[in-house]
Amino acid sequence: QVDRYLYHMRLSDDVLLDVMARFQAEMVKGLGRDTNPTATVKMLPSFVRSLPDGSEKGDFLAVDLGGSQFRAHQVKVFDDGKQSSQLESKFYPTPKEVIQGNGAELFDYVAECLLDFMETKNLKHKKLPLGFTFSFPCKQTKLEEGVLLAWTKHFKVRGVQDTDVVSALRKALQKHKASFDIDIDVLALVNDTVGTMMTCGYDDQRCEVGLIIGTGTNACYMEEMRHIDLVEGDEGRMCINTEWGAFGDDGALDDLRTEFDRELDLGSLNPGKQLFEKMISSLYLGELVRLILLKMTKEGLLFNGKVSTALLTKGKIEIKHVSAMEKYKEGLSNTKEILTELNLFPSEEDCIAVQHVCTIVSFRSANLCAATLAAILTRLRENKKLLRMRTTVGIDGGLYKTHPQYAKRLHKVVRRLVPNCDVRFLLSVSGSGKGAAMVTAVAYRLAAQRKQIDAALAPFLLSLETLREVKNKMRTELEYGLKRETQASATVKMLPTYVCGTPDGTEKGKFLALDLGGTNFRVLLVKIRSGRRRSVQMYNKIFAIPLEIMQGTGEELFDHIVQCIADFLEYMGIKGARLPLGFTFSFPCRQASIDKGTLVGWTKGFKATDCEGEDVVDMLREAIRRRNEFDLDIVAVVNDTVGTMMTCGYEDPNCEIGLIAGTGSNVCYMEDMKNIEIVEGNEGKMCINTEWGGFGDNGCIDNIRTQYDKEVDEGSLNPGKQRYEKMTSGMYLGEIVRQILIDLTKQGLLFRGQISESLRKRGIFETKFLSQIESDRLALLQVRRILQQLGLDSTCEDSIIVKEVCGAVSKRAAQLCGAGLAAIVEKKRENRGVEHLQITVGVDGTLYKLHPHFSRVLRETVKELAPQCDVTFMLSEDGSGKGAALITAVAKRLHNVGQK
Repeated sequence: QVDRYLYHMRLSDDVLLDVMARFQAEMVKGLGRDTNPTATVKMLPSFVRSLPDGSEKGDFLAVDLGGSQFRAHQVKVFDDGKQSSQLESKFYPTPKEVIQGNGAELFDYVAECLLDFMETKNLKHKKLPLGFTFSFPCKQTKLEEGVLLAWTKHFKVRGVQDTDVVSALRKALQKHKASFDIDIDVLALVNDTVGTMMTCGYDDQRCEVGLIIGTGTNACYMEEMRHIDLVEGDEGRMCINTEWGAFGDDGALDDLRTEFDRELDLGSLNPGKQLFEKMISSLYLGELVRLILLKMTKEGLLFNGKVSTALLTKGKIEIKHVSAMEKYKEGLSNTKEILTELNLFPSEEDCIAVQHVCTIVSFRSANLCAATLAAILTRLRENKKLLRMRTTVGIDGGLYKTHPQYAKRLHKVVRRLVPNCDVRFLLSVSGSGKGAAMVTAVAYRLAAQRKQIDAALAPFLLSLETLREVKNKMRTELEYGLKRETQASATVKMLPTYVCGTPDGTEKGKFLALDLGGTNFRVLLVKIRSGRRRSVQMYNKIFAIPLEIMQGTGEELFDHIVQCIADFLEYMGIKGARLPLGFTFSFPCRQASIDKGTLVGWTKGFKATDCEGEDVVDMLREAIRRRNEFDLDIVAVVNDTVGTMMTCGYEDPNCEIGLIAGTGSNVCYMEDMKNIEIVEGNEGKMCINTEWGGFGDNGCIDNIRTQYDKEVDEGSLNPGKQRYEKMTSGMYLGEIVRQILIDLTKQGLLFRGQISESLRKRGIFETKFLSQIESDRLALLQVRRILQQLGLDSTCEDSIIVKEVCGAVSKRAAQLCGAGLAAIVEKKRENRGVEHLQITVGVDGTLYKLHPHFSRVLRETVKELAPQCDVTFMLSEDGSGKGAALITAVAKRLHNVGQK
């Protein structure tokens, strides 16, 4: 009979899955910038970004307003490795005249209760941070403010809506400050659901959902920042207070609401609002039961149709009655007793029927709650891209705690609706009080950590002034390198390359190019056509250089090279022709002419004997003679920066600078012969290979070198050398990052203070990881994955910090590189004697090409420091191969002109 009568209140799993889908759609609406204003589920950002990590400590106050009583708490958090905390509380009544009066009175009351509490606990004369739990929907733009959107539950205070409740509380406390000698700092405004999540999060790090089922109902959870349109930034997570009590206020649940729900709503303090909450929370369940019993009695289905005055009185049946009637064993006798008190004279059948009504009403509440919670759990699982998820839900609220069957039913339905989530339900102890203190403690910890991280990264932030200084110092060093009397002691060597022209488009013919500069060696055949059908065709073959040859004798190395050339000529079928050859040799060389290059010293792992101080062109000619199979015309020995400039110069005659920003860092540019004192002659131009990596080796930029730069330098293969390169090139940036991470970990700011084995290893942090970590498209989840590959088990917060460290290091590298380049373009402008210079820089190198921000920051810095120069950056295609052939072609052309 009751079942038939309350047919609409019994919800099948299909209906619940449908409610779950509807709520998922509402969440998306609430998170979207354009849809939020009209969304009923407000999805309010709480500005709580971090869960407790166990390192919180200190004394905190908390006040809690919004439940059936007002509470003041003192929370001590101990950093003793056991994650223990101590809570002392005092309860105060919330008189009706206060919670339905005006705002000033309400906050005065709160302040007075807090003062009373501090007196009893002897807490005056201390400066204490306070967390304010305020269990009503608030719009926050930061952690320590909140504008009340609407009163809910049994509160209705005038003059508070649309104002900031934190400043109201601060004002009330300020009044008493002088007379009572108290100093309270309101650090955080927290919703009780968030407090619940934080309290449970302190005991179980997996907790990322908070749920309240009591006087009101609500839930919060940790959402990915990239999905929260209402808050700037995409990094990390933030707790969202869903305010799900308002679900259905737009009619989305009208098909599920019964006539009793409508009647209850009309008689409430806020008709038409919080319709979902009115089907769930303890404030309303007793009233629903009363309305159902009243109607059934009027229709003669109960109590012989006799209605008592009590049954006609609003609020006569409360949740405590419903709970008592549903008790397992004594439920029936309780029912009889309660009904008798209401002046109804129940038969045995009446008692069974009433008990059944209570069950249907409270079961519906648990069902609906399970459906919306299932929606949140599904969203979390999808955000993490997991097939199965383990998580914890922190729960608080009188209905959940005191009703005999509620918790069991809720758990069972949730597990049925989301079988792929393994959920632990954790009962929160004093959630809204301890939780507010936890939020405050975490905010306190994060603020302290922020200061330390800022301090560590401060030396990497270079002001415009500092960058100007670097530019001017670079300019001075460039001049030293060009002057005869200072060249020997100069740190920026300014090596002449004897390349005296850039391509003019008339180059043509077949050329060979060799490229030696790393563990591979390339031989290329380059066919250049001139005229209208200008083109460059290339054929190449790559040969490995075994370690024993890299570190054997010079003779073995060059015999190996000639062997490779022979293979290639055979392979291309051109062994008979005496072709002009350009040799890209990416090691520092002193040149006396374009086809003479004396090796200054090996770098990059090469150690072949009897080469340093020798002419590499002679050694190559000797090896060809030894083999006696073919002859080549070795026209030019070339540095890779020069090749880069030439390749771009072929496309754009305005290109007179070559930049490499990759494993190493270097620049070359066309200098006026009259400025190059170490080479005879004053006519025309010559390309200068600056070898600028040595800038600062004389200590001139020590003021910007950090402790981390010094550590990287001391641990490198060439301590004290190439200092500028060590701050700007790909080979070292990852190592700088690793040194900073070690330092931050030692300070307890990262990886829970544990330096893992892998973090101790030099060179694990390759520069490609920097590029990946800083990519804007990468979610933090992927940053965590990269760190895991490196054996670093990171939290979300760790990942944000690592990303920030990488950003600081690579930004500084790009700015320093830009400052150096600005010195060069300014020099070019003065050489030409023009007000405004238009020039192209040919660029190559993985750092420039692959890093997500390096090239942009570099360009911006040059623009800022050399405003009178309009610099175009052009990516070079194969500078060391094609470039070498072009240099050979230009040298041939100039040679032929010279002969005529």
